[in-house]
Amino acid sequence: QVQLVESGGGLVQAGGSLRLSCAASGTFFSINTMGWYRQAPGKQRELVATITRGSATHYADSVKGRFTISRDSAKTTVYLQMNSLKPEDTAVYYCNVPWSGHDYWGQGTQVTVSS
Repeated sequence: QVQLVESGGGLVQAGGSLRLSCAASGTFFSINTMGWYRQAPGKQRELVATITRGSATHYADSVKGRFTISRDSAKTTVYLQMNSLKPEDTAVYYCNVPWSGHDYWGQGTQVTVSS
Protein backbone atom coordinates (compact mmCIF):
# COMPACT_ATOMS: atom_id res chain seq x y z
CA GLN A 1 0.00 0.00 0.00
CA VAL A 2 1.10 3.53 -0.78
CA GLN A 3 -0.36 6.65 0.79
CA LEU A 4 0.27 10.00 -0.88
CA VAL A 5 -0.15 13.36 0.82
CA GLU A 6 0.10 16.52 -1.27
CA SER A 7 0.61 20.11 -0.24
CA GLY A 8 1.47 23.47 -1.71
CA GLY A 9 -1.47 24.48 -3.86
CA GLY A 10 -3.10 27.89 -3.73
CA LEU A 11 -4.05 31.05 -5.55
CA VAL A 12 -1.43 32.96 -7.51
CA GLN A 13 -1.40 35.66 -10.15
CA ALA A 14 -0.34 34.92 -13.70
CA GLY A 15 3.43 34.90 -13.96
CA GLY A 16 3.82 33.75 -10.38
CA SER A 17 5.23 30.55 -8.92
CA LEU A 18 4.09 27.70 -6.69
CA ARG A 19 5.78 24.56 -5.40
CA LEU A 20 3.84 21.37 -4.86
CA SER A 21 5.03 18.51 -2.65
CA CYS A 22 3.88 14.91 -2.39
CA ALA A 23 5.11 12.57 0.32
CA ALA A 24 4.71 8.82 -0.05
CA SER A 25 4.35 6.50 2.92
CA GLY A 26 3.22 2.95 3.59
CA THR A 27 4.42 -0.57 3.06
CA PHE A 28 6.26 -0.41 -0.20
CA PHE A 29 9.71 -1.09 -1.51
CA SER A 30 11.64 1.01 -3.96
CA ILE A 31 9.17 3.20 -5.82
CA ASN A 32 10.37 3.77 -9.38
CA THR A 33 8.23 6.41 -11.07
CA MET A 34 6.44 9.30 -9.38
CA GLY A 35 4.42 11.85 -11.25
CA TRP A 36 2.01 14.74 -11.31
CA TYR A 37 -1.27 14.92 -13.20
CA ARG A 38 -3.87 17.66 -13.32
CA GLN A 39 -7.56 17.96 -14.04
CA ALA A 40 -9.26 21.20 -15.00
CA PRO A 41 -13.05 21.63 -14.72
CA GLY A 42 -14.82 19.81 -17.54
CA LYS A 43 -11.60 18.25 -18.82
CA GLN A 44 -9.92 14.88 -18.53
CA ARG A 45 -7.05 14.29 -16.17
CA GLU A 46 -3.75 14.85 -17.99
CA LEU A 47 -0.11 14.08 -17.37
CA VAL A 48 2.02 17.00 -16.25
CA ALA A 49 5.39 15.42 -15.46
CA THR A 50 7.04 12.22 -14.26
CA ILE A 51 10.39 11.34 -12.73
CA THR A 52 12.02 7.94 -12.33
CA ARG A 53 14.14 6.69 -9.46
CA GLY A 54 17.14 7.40 -11.67
CA SER A 55 15.93 11.01 -12.12
CA ALA A 56 14.89 10.70 -15.75
CA THR A 57 12.13 13.23 -16.36
CA HIS A 58 9.27 13.66 -18.80
CA TYR A 59 7.08 16.73 -19.25
CA ALA A 60 3.91 17.60 -21.07
CA ASP A 61 4.63 20.02 -23.90
CA SER A 62 2.40 22.62 -22.27
CA VAL A 63 4.66 22.90 -19.20
CA LYS A 64 8.14 22.37 -20.65
CA GLY A 65 10.50 25.14 -19.66
CA ARG A 66 8.18 26.37 -16.90
CA PHE A 67 7.74 23.41 -14.53
CA THR A 68 10.44 21.28 -12.90
CA ILE A 69 9.86 17.91 -11.25
CA SER A 70 12.31 16.58 -8.67
CA ARG A 71 12.62 14.02 -5.86
CA ASP A 72 14.30 14.04 -2.47
CA SER A 73 17.32 11.87 -1.70
CA ALA A 74 15.15 9.21 -0.02
CA LYS A 75 13.14 9.00 -3.27
CA THR A 76 9.83 9.12 -1.40
CA THR A 77 8.90 12.77 -1.87
CA VAL A 78 8.28 14.38 -5.23
CA TYR A 79 8.13 18.10 -5.92
CA LEU A 80 6.74 20.19 -8.74
CA GLN A 81 8.18 23.68 -9.08
CA MET A 82 5.82 25.71 -11.23
CA ASN A 83 7.06 29.02 -12.63
CA SER A 84 5.56 31.49 -15.09
CA LEU A 85 2.11 30.21 -14.25
CA LYS A 86 -0.74 30.87 -16.67
CA PRO A 87 -4.51 30.91 -16.12
CA GLU A 88 -4.73 27.72 -18.18
CA ASP A 89 -2.64 25.96 -15.52
CA THR A 90 -5.62 26.24 -13.17
CA ALA A 91 -6.59 22.71 -12.12
CA VAL A 92 -6.56 20.20 -9.32
CA TYR A 93 -3.10 18.64 -9.26
CA TYR A 94 -2.71 14.99 -8.28
CA CYS A 95 0.36 13.05 -7.28
CA ASN A 96 0.60 9.57 -8.84
CA VAL A 97 2.64 6.48 -8.06
CA PRO A 98 2.27 3.32 -10.12
CA TRP A 99 3.39 0.42 -7.92
CA SER A 100 2.84 -3.29 -7.81
CA GLY A 101 0.24 -3.24 -10.56
CA HIS A 102 -1.82 -0.43 -9.04
CA ASP A 103 -2.09 3.31 -9.57
CA TYR A 104 -2.02 5.26 -6.31
CA TRP A 105 -3.28 8.83 -6.18
CA GLY A 106 -3.10 11.67 -3.72
CA GLN A 107 -6.16 13.61 -2.63
CA GLY A 108 -5.42 16.47 -5.00
CA THR A 109 -4.43 20.07 -4.39
CA GLN A 110 -6.08 23.06 -6.06
CA VAL A 111 -3.97 25.46 -8.09
CA THR A 112 -5.72 28.61 -9.26
CA VAL A 113 -3.97 31.16 -11.48
CA SER A 114 -5.70 34.52 -11.85
CA SER A 115 -5.21 36.72 -14.90
